[in-house]
Amino acid sequence: MPPRRTPTARQERLGAELRKMREAAGLKATEAAALLGVNSVQISQIESGIAGVSEERLRRLAAHYACSDEELISALAAMATDRTRGWWEEYRGSLPHSFLDLSELEHHASLRWDVDFLHVPGLLQTEDYARALFHYVNPRFSEGEVERWVEHRMKRRGIIEQPQAVPYEAVIHEAALRIKVGDSAAMRTQLDHVLDLSASGHVTVRVIPFTAEGFAGAGSAMVYAGGPVPKLDTVVRDTPHGTVFVDAEAQLSHFRTLFHKVGEAALEPELSRDFIHKLTKEL
Repeated sequence: MPPRRTPTARQERLGAELRKMREAAGLKATEAAALLGVNSVQISQIESGIAGVSEERLRRLAAHYACSDEELISALAAMATDRTRGWWEEYRGSLPHSFLDLSELEHHASLRWDVDFLHVPGLLQTEDYARALFHYVNPRFSEGEVERWVEHRMKRRGIIEQPQAVPYEAVIHEAALRIKVGDSAAMRTQLDHVLDLSASGHVTVRVIPFTAEGFAGAGSAMVYAGGPVPKLDTVVRDTPHGTVFVDAEAQLSHFRTLFHKVGEAALEPELSRDFIHKLTKEL
């Protein structure tokens, strides 16, 4: 199979985990290559996600690396053998790679957390809200391009709206609920949509009000996707230089702690629903 020109974030993650495993074992790429009877270039391609790896080879490497975490090994084997071509593939070439990588990440997630301060999180957005947001951010886009982005965002919502929905928790600052991305009518519909979703058993929405004291976490926006095992969790953050996928174990631990710390400043779910309901009456 020829090397991939543009590996997905999921493929890169598989390779990165194998590299971490090899380095923890104190082995060089040349030594790992000898174990499989290949050259070090092939090991480099596997560890960068450019080339795939079979389950048999993956398990052989894990055994030589003395990795005893069977849950992790099985999860990586599932990643290596997954041949899913998800709905997001139809957008390849017309949307940024990070959009597709996020869709794939969400598709395989065991849970999803969001923290947002400026906008309603993407999984909770209505069509009109997303459309107004994309028009503003990309003023040179044609109507067709904007609709393509909106369509993709609406399909992402499936992970919390389909019968096999994943547990989802969002912590949203009051500012994000008050900023009128569209007109008042569209914003009212948006808030009503958040209320409707928050009434379902697997969706939890909590609001941080302006009145919260001792809160200094406005830079803590994140998307947190749970993996099949905690070591394979991923944090996604938007930066001035683009979207960043964070997977270092120490950083994951930091963001788990940060999510719960930010949540301490938020109202309880029922009080949050009452709060959002009051905001709709002001529009």
